[in-house]
Amino acid sequence: MPHLTVQIREETLDGSIEPKLIRALTDAVAAVVGEWARPVAVVELFGIPEHRWGTAGIPGEAPAPVITLNLREGALTHPRIPDAPARLIKSLTEAAVTALGEAARKHVTVLIVGVPAGRSGVGGDVV
Repeated sequence: MPHLTVQIREETLDGSIEPKLIRALTDAVAAVVGEWARPVAVVELFGIPEHRWGTAGIPGEAPAPVITLNLREGALTHPRIPDAPARLIKSLTEAAVTALGEAARKHVTVLIVGVPAGRSGVGGDVV
């Protein structure tokens, strides 16, 4: 199950951005790993107040989202998904730009975390 968390400046989340960002990120993951991911993709948006956000030691002015995708490690190395990490980074960056505008591109950070088999579970069952 793909699980995305996005840390972004609270002021960026204005009620209209959230649905765009959630949809774009879900679409981005499904486009790379397959449609099976769409119904189980989870997206969480965490707003951080402006005065608690900075880049390079300077309080940030840009949205500068940090997108973390947690996904089973096998999906990142599956032969049917060549170059999965690079494709996911590109696709998720494009999704953020779609929702936030081109000016956000240079500030988007994407982290991909591969969860090894046997180290995740759903409904109390290890998967």
